[in-house]
Amino acid sequence: MRVNTDGKMLTNDEREMVRDLILLPYIDTMVAKSLKEIERSGNVLSRSYIIAGRYIQKRIIQEVYHLRQELKRRNIKVIEDTQDDFITYNTIHFRGYQERFGMTRDVMRTEISLRLTRYTADLGDVLKEQMI
Repeated sequence: MRVNTDGKMLTNDEREMVRDLILLPYIDTMVAKSLKEIERSGNVLSRSYIIAGRYIQKRIIQEVYHLRQELKRRNIKVIEDTQDDFITYNTIHFRGYQERFGMTRDVMRTEISLRLTRYTADLGDVLKEQMI
């Protein structure tokens, strides 16, 4: 297998898809942990929080499915590689090439926060539409 060293083989869109595919399981795990905490909390609004969390999880599942389909269509495969204290690495196999893709913990935290904010805003939009 040829190793890509010129960096021009994957498009920016494909890199974003790979990044999202890597991040979404982390987001799902965080939401699942939060849901468990909410279920045990006895909070008066726990049912509402659980519904919101499940909505976000459903969106995550849909996105992962669509990303996998699109990456498969483009002949791109992402394999978890190694993880150290600061960087998570994945190997990307694409169209006869391979490339190592790394993300620092700080970048991952920022991207996860942005994505959760977007999911929450989307849920707010859905609720607003239902109230009109």
